[in-house]
Amino acid sequence: MKIILLGPPGAGKGTQAELISNKLNIPHISTGDILREAISNKTPLGDQAKKIMDQGNLVSDEVILGIIKERLSEKDCKGGFLFDGFPRTIGQADGLKNLNIDINLVLEIKISDEIIITRMSGRRIHQASGRSYHIKYNPPRIEGKDDVTGEDLIQRNDDKPETVLARLEVYKKQTDPLIDYYLDIQKKTDLKFVKVNGANSPKEVSEEIFRSFEKI
Repeated sequence: MKIILLGPPGAGKGTQAELISNKLNIPHISTGDILREAISNKTPLGDQAKKIMDQGNLVSDEVILGIIKERLSEKDCKGGFLFDGFPRTIGQADGLKNLNIDINLVLEIKISDEIIITRMSGRRIHQASGRSYHIKYNPPRIEGKDDVTGEDLIQRNDDKPETVLARLEVYKKQTDPLIDYYLDIQKKTDLKFVKVNGANSPKEVSEEIFRSFEKI
């Protein structure tokens, strides 16, 4: 199984990616993770990416595709893989196609902006330990205080409603054309494009995803 997982920030992609990876025994390939790994290992492409990032620029599609190609050459990808956060652009999707990698399934986790903003803006973090709470779904025993230390909880800048909304707009701008791209491919090939309801519980979402495997 060669799968692409799409979904906005806060849709629960990380949770679902781990469940899919475990169920199918395929590696979960996150662009951010392999980019950091390439930089840490000082590979030629990693060094190139670091120079670009140190200058405050976005890593080019060419470099990203090179790092992806290196990752797919590893043994654990022989039986398939799950892409999370890749491709992000039509250029990257075309590059993947030019590598002669046939994707079996594109999964899109659909969820409204309102639900995402509620989920993310309600998160509170204990900075020292990384313990996470949610004012609605997983509140601390004492409002605004860590259960273990009693210290103040914070709201990360990334979780503030205005920041979340801006991130969602960037996601839509990048990904809407990508969704159309893969829906068009579905009409011409055996690729399956499946949308699942991200507003449901994680268990319900995973069950819906697992049912989609039966269509492949």
